[in-house]
Amino acid sequence: MGAPPRRATAAPLIDTKRHGTMRILDSHIHFWRIGGPGHAWPDADWPLIHRDFVPDDLRAEAAGLGVVGGVLVQSQPDDRDTDWMLTLDDPLIRAIVGWVDLAHPEAPRRIAELARQPRIRGLRPMLQGIADTEWVLQPSLDPAIEAMLAHGLRFDALIEPRHLGTLHRFATRWPELPIVIDHAAKPHAARGELDPWRDEITALAALPNLWCKLSGLRTEQATGQPYEALRPYVAHLVASFGERLMWGSDWPVLRHAGDSYADWIRATRDLVGTMTSAALERLFEGAAKSFYAIDV
Repeated sequence: MGAPPRRATAAPLIDTKRHGTMRILDSHIHFWRIGGPGHAWPDADWPLIHRDFVPDDLRAEAAGLGVVGGVLVQSQPDDRDTDWMLTLDDPLIRAIVGWVDLAHPEAPRRIAELARQPRIRGLRPMLQGIADTEWVLQPSLDPAIEAMLAHGLRFDALIEPRHLGTLHRFATRWPELPIVIDHAAKPHAARGELDPWRDEITALAALPNLWCKLSGLRTEQATGQPYEALRPYVAHLVASFGERLMWGSDWPVLRHAGDSYADWIRATRDLVGTMTSAALERLFEGAAKSFYAIDV
């Protein structure tokens, strides 16, 4: 992964004549310290992102791009990582999505403890790393999900295409739980596969408690694939989720694909095609603001 960044050049960051200055509320960012509390990933096998990333690094890379803040999402399945994120006092961090072992008997207590932190808005159990595709459906998780509902927390679904049917059953079982699909469920973009992902996304988008992040797609492509190959995936997400689709950078994991923060903004502006100013505002700021109840 040592190739130079692949630049997206087809669209300007902002069409100021038509849309004015665009504000960005990034729905998906990560910070970590190598060797820090609970840290295990990324390791040396990920050379482009195997270093510390903290708010000042994002501030430097996103300077001048209209970023008004972001949602800090856990990257380690460890309580210590979540506790460390809560120590980061920076105005860029508008909300935090933490991690809890939802199957642990003490999960409701831990959830109540985290919910007292004003920036905690949700939890992410990292389902992609669990071999059992139906893990999230086990009854032992019910007390934790009930605690999330009681405390008004949201559920970030870090899933792969194999989980889409399972997520539909989960979301139907818990219709009051706000759920957002991270990275559009990581479709098999490297192979150019659209189905059955496309039909399963349509079914999920029909559920009113399901939202989706337009993020993480570049790292699902093969090395050297142009961002334009993502066009049918993005078009389907826009058509399916509409106002429940939110933009995210997945920074700094985005760097593993060789892209900069600005590259993914440019690529997204091209991939979504013609949009009204209101639709662009909803995608880049409003949807994340609504889902995570952020005041910016």
